[in-house]
This record gives sequence, C-alpha cells and structure tokens, in this order.
Amino acid sequence: MAILLMLYVLVAGFLIPLKPGIIEVFNSDARVAEPFTTEVRTYNTRLGQADDIRAWLWLPGDRLIMSKSVSVINDTYLKAEFDTLGNGIDVQSRNGLMASLMIDNSLEGHYFFRNAINIKSAEMAYMRPQVFYGLDEIKTRKQLAFPFQHILYETSRNTYFHVAIWMAMFALLILSCYYSIRYLISKKFEFDIKASSVTTAAIVFGIAGLLTGSMWAKYTWGAFWTNDIKLNMTAIALLVYLAYWILRSSVSDPDTRARLSSVFNLFAFAMLMVLVMVIPRLTDSLHPGNGGNPAFSSYDMDNTMRMVFYPAIVAYFLIGLWMAQLRSRLELISRD
Repeated sequence: MAILLMLYVLVAGFLIPLKPGIIEVFNSDARVAEPFTTEVRTYNTRLGQADDIRAWLWLPGDRLIMSKSVSVINDTYLKAEFDTLGNGIDVQSRNGLMASLMIDNSLEGHYFFRNAINIKSAEMAYMRPQVFYGLDEIKTRKQLAFPFQHILYETSRNTYFHVAIWMAMFALLILSCYYSIRYLISKKFEFDIKASSVTTAAIVFGIAGLLTGSMWAKYTWGAFWTNDIKLNMTAIALLVYLAYWILRSSVSDPDTRARLSSVFNLFAFAMLMVLVMVIPRLTDSLHPGNGGNPAFSSYDMDNTMRMVFYPAIVAYFLIGLWMAQLRSRLELISRD
C-alpha cells in the first residue's frame, strides 16, 4: 500500500501543472486623478490565445476597477491601461493604499498578485466618481492544477516531500513515545525494541526532511542553510535524538538501557515540541507559519494539493512502520 501511494504521489505531484499566475508587475505606483499603466509578466499562461483578457485593480472591501485596455505582448507578457482614477478611492494612509492586480479571461480563469499596486492620494478639488465592480464580475475556470504560489513557483511541489516527511516523522515519534510508556509500565523488552526501532525510522525521516528543506531553501532563500530560528532549532532537536542512540549504545545492561532510553525518549519528544513548535513562533523567522510569517492559506493549500499531500503523509508513515518492523525483527532475532 505504501508503494502504491508513493507512486501516486510521485506521478501526481510532478505531472499536475500549476495554475496561471503573475510573476512580476513592473509599474507599481498609481495616483488618484491620474491614468495608470503597468506591464505584467505572468507564468504558465496562454495570453496570446485568449480574446477577452481584462486587468483589474482589486481594492480592500472587494472593490474592483476594470482596465480601459489590455495589450498582449506574448503568451506571458501584457500591458494594462487604466482610466484616470477617480473619487471613491479612500487613501487615508500617508504611505498610500495597497491594491492587488488581477487578470482574468475565459480560457484561464483569473489570477492575481497580492498588494502589487500602491495608490497615492492627490490634492484635487473635484474628481469624477470612480466606477467599481464586484467579485461576481470575475471569470473563473475549474481545472485540475496546483495553486500558483509567488516566489515558490514549481518548488511548491516539495510540499509533498519535505512537509509530508516531517508530518510522518512526528507521527512516528508519537508512536515511539507510546511504546516507551508501555515499557515503563509493563517492563516488557518487546516495547523497548519497538520504541527504539520506530525512533530510528523517525530519525531517518528527520534527516530526509532537513535535506529536502535545504534544497527548498536554496531555490527560495538563495542558500542551503540560513541563520533562521526554525532551521537551527530543528537541527538541535535532531541532535537530541542522536543523543538517544548514543545513550543506548553506551549502556550495556539491558534493563538499565531500556529504562533510561524510554525516559530519554519522552524527554526528547518534549524538547522537540518546544524547539520546533514553540520557540520559532516567538521570534522572526523566514519559515512559513513561524514568527509572524504565515503558513499556506486556503488559497495556497487547496483541495488539489490536499489530494496529494495527505496520501504522501500516509505513504511515508507506512514506510516508516515497515522500516521499524524490519529493524525490530532483526533485533529480536539477534537476541535469540
């Protein structure tokens, strides 16, 4: 079952395309009472094949301003022109009002760049009323595709490997704590062997998570390793678990080794929670979901991603159980 799920994750994770998206907006400054023109570079689009392309300024409150005209340069490049921005655009901040830029057409649906345009106010005695549209004007299209995520692009597929591997590692470590508790209660060596075997598989997954995370960091942050709190705390947590194996190998008496390693296993898991789940949330971090940096939103992690992401977690967990089972059998045979 694990092999079948893994094959499914590999095929779907790499072959399902990304949705269209906007990579870059070249003119991001607009001003009330003045016309506005910008150029946009897109990704995985077919602009040259669409005949009803529109560009929109998406203001807070879900108010939309439609472009006067759109000129397609090629399949991934266009120029959008807006009429003079009029009255009704409330620019209360001195820094301006941030608006998203959206593109839609019947062929591809819609896609947008968050907070792409900064609209500044103007000192004018009179301005024409601005015409606003609602989100119901936007063209949509259902398609089997992963959401486009700015900066990540195709590397977002690593979600099915890096993130899923970490999720499976946490599940395996919880299982190992269960076996450690069972040993402390019953004093049966069978549970100690199972706890150590599952922990070994989890450590392998932890190392694989670091390697896949480093590859992701290289493409998104520009370096395999940065001085990020999440990365450093994760490395320390894995060192704690490596100390678990040093402890097991340094104690010769089976009873003492089983008792000490069971207690240490519970301590290591508590340290993992503090180091990986608590401390990175208390300070600045580049890692999604930590230090004020948001994790994937409902737009980013949609149902198409979930239909690959969740099977990936199950596949890795089952592979970890298989690895642990082989190791525990081997240790039982060596004891006999």
